Amino acid sequence: MRIRGKAAAVVAAGAALVLLAGCTPRDTETSPTGDATFAPVELVDALPAGTTEVDEVTWALVEGEPRSLVPGADYNFVQPNLCTSLLTVQPDFSVAAGIAENADWVDPVTFVIDIRPGVTFWDGSAVTPDDVVYSLERHHSDITSAFYGAFVLVAPENGIEVTGDNQVTVHFVAPDTTFRDALTGGAGAVLSKAVSEAQGDALGTSGGELMCAGPYKLESWTPGSEIVTVANEDYWDGAPLVKKLTYKFIPDGTTLTNALLEGEVDGAFNVAPASRDAFASSTSGQLVIGPSTTSFSFGPTRETGAGANPKIRQALSLAIDREQYIATVLHGLGQPQSTFVAPFSWSGAAAADVYQAGYDALEAPHVDLDAAKKLVEESGEDTSVPLRLAIPAGNKELSQTAAIVQSAASQIGLTIEIDERQAADFAAIFLPDPGPRESIDFVATTGYTETPGVLTYPQLFVLPPDQGGIFNWTGYANADVTAGVQAARTTPDANGAAEAYVGAQEVFAPDQLQVTLAGSYHTTFLGNDLTGVVTSVAAYASPWALRLGGK
Repeated sequence: MRIRGKAAAVVAAGAALVLLAGCTPRDTETSPTGDATFAPVELVDALPAGTTEVDEVTWALVEGEPRSLVPGADYNFVQPNLCTSLLTVQPDFSVAAGIAENADWVDPVTFVIDIRPGVTFWDGSAVTPDDVVYSLERHHSDITSAFYGAFVLVAPENGIEVTGDNQVTVHFVAPDTTFRDALTGGAGAVLSKAVSEAQGDALGTSGGELMCAGPYKLESWTPGSEIVTVANEDYWDGAPLVKKLTYKFIPDGTTLTNALLEGEVDGAFNVAPASRDAFASSTSGQLVIGPSTTSFSFGPTRETGAGANPKIRQALSLAIDREQYIATVLHGLGQPQSTFVAPFSWSGAAAADVYQAGYDALEAPHVDLDAAKKLVEESGEDTSVPLRLAIPAGNKELSQTAAIVQSAASQIGLTIEIDERQAADFAAIFLPDPGPRESIDFVATTGYTETPGVLTYPQLFVLPPDQGGIFNWTGYANADVTAGVQAARTTPDANGAAEAYVGAQEVFAPDQLQVTLAGSYHTTFLGNDLTGVVTSVAAYASPWALRLGGK
């Protein structure tokens, strides 16, 4: 899970997350839901590849200026075009070859990576098995790595070793159904060992260097202004059509909308849903809506207080009108979601039918105020004590979210107070120190996973803290859930793993460890003269500008 916004980098640095992937064909599909006041939404995971070269494209980063371009040190849309991974996640969340022409299990505990011959870094030096071992060991041996969780079942001694001129072998202490998919994201990104070691802490920062093997090279970084990248003409999968890709930092949504509509920048991801109507009437470009794993939710922050009581969370869930939420906050650009994991996450999995059947069997979100009031009464909580809901200052969507939760709570006899926190204070909520969470009952967030899979999000909340449940602040403990989640990771058979997860989900979903309000779509605005970008949530992990070009 990644948390969007200024807090994202701080949160991710403390989270040992497993990034996963699956496979589905590239296509266009119709949104399964929509508010009557909005036109039907067509979900598009990628635009047709560009056909003509373009001298320069300017791309806006609504997330603001990155802290780092090293995969895992920060999450931004610059890094995926710079550092290609061993495997790649496609726009439709299928898995394809990357720097590795093949990477797969040869037995339940042995994973072999065959490096594509002839792949080079930007400086022309060859990508070697030593570079791959170095890149993987960065996560395997560092518990603070954002991708450490992907390597917890790798053998502690000699777990990653060179086994051929173009081969690396990874040894495991137990089967791990998530590892191959993890290599499609930052966990599988390959960096030059020599340059990385020489750079030390400056690696990938505005004052340091970076050496990767992606379709774009880092040319310059002017703090507070822009990052300039240029096409890697020797990229193994073909040279990009856009010869210069410049990133501008425009964190204000209104400023970004105006810049896009006036043609000052050519494109951006995560454009504000509130600008949907303005974009629809634009003559300078188009708004493209893609499938996503992103969801809006709120959850409890401590073991005590009413927020830790599942009956209170269940009551709040029953009091919130999801269709109204989608219309008000997302301007129709989303869909109701029954639990932690968005259906797009497993859309390409071998056992997709099993996951879908399990999801369909869950109780769908609905409004029932009478049932909600009864749950509040049964909870035994003192309803005269207000509940505090924390949100990040300046985030329009989460501010609206808090207001909707507050209004719904008032209808069932609960009082919600909104605690708006500045970036650093909000980020502190997600760190190990419980102090910043003691004065609040809930926190509202927007989270996503950039590569497919079902385990990334829920395991953070349902497992014990010492087993990866870093956001399990209520002390949730259920032996059946823990066993099911662990079995889903260590069962090599795809259907068996899916059945184990579905069984665990059936138990933990009703407990509302996160009250999921809606899944939101991936939004992209692109100038009329351009095409070829990835328009699904895969843009967070894939080289999304590789096929960008003129029409």
